[in-house]
Amino acid sequence: MPKLPFVKKETQAILPTEFGKFQILVFRSNHTHTDRHEQIVLQKGDLKNGPVLVRIHSSCLTGDILHSLKCDCGKQLSLSLKKITRQGGLLIYLNQEGRGIGILNKIRAYHLQDKKLDTVEANIALGLPIDARDYSLAAAILKKMRIKKIKLLTNNPQKIDQLQDAGVKVLKRIPLEVLPNKFNKFYLETKKKKMGHKLKKV
Repeated sequence: MPKLPFVKKETQAILPTEFGKFQILVFRSNHTHTDRHEQIVLQKGDLKNGPVLVRIHSSCLTGDILHSLKCDCGKQLSLSLKKITRQGGLLIYLNQEGRGIGILNKIRAYHLQDKKLDTVEANIALGLPIDARDYSLAAAILKKMRIKKIKLLTNNPQKIDQLQDAGVKVLKRIPLEVLPNKFNKFYLETKKKKMGHKLKKV
C-alpha cells in the first residue's frame, strides 16, 4: 500500500447551495498557503452508518465554472451534488485541473483538439501524461474522516484501482453518465475507447 500524503482539516462552515445545504470543509496537504495544496470537501448528512456515497471530482474550471460543452465535467458535478443531497455523502473536490496538467497546458491541448486531435493525442503531442491525476489525496482525506468503505460515483476504473490500492474499499461503482452533445461526443468516445471509462451512452 502506498504511503498517503499528510492532510489536515483546517476549517469548516455551512454552505447553502442551489442543491441543498452542505458542510464545506477545507483540507490542506502541507503547511504552505498556496491554493494548490488546499482541497474542498462538501458533506451532507450523517456518515456513520454503512458505506458512504462519494464523488471524487477533479477541478475543471472550463466545465464546472464556465459551463463548457467540450466535456461532461460540469454536468457530472451537478448530478453528483443532486444525488448526495438526496442520499447523503461526500463530494471531494481535488485541485488537479486538466487531468493534472494544469489550466495552461489544458488550453494548449484544447488548441490541438481544435486541429482534430483527440484528448489523448493532444497530451502526447505536448509531451504530457495522458492522465496525471493522483487520488491519494482523496484516500488520505477519507482516512482522516475515518471512512473506509464507500460507494463511488464514477465511470473511471483507474480511480477505483488507485483508491483500493490506497486502502479504501470501493463496495460499489455507481455510473455517472450524461447525454453527449455535438461538442463532447468525440471527447467521450476517446474516454471510452482509449482510457477505459465505462460509458454506455456513446
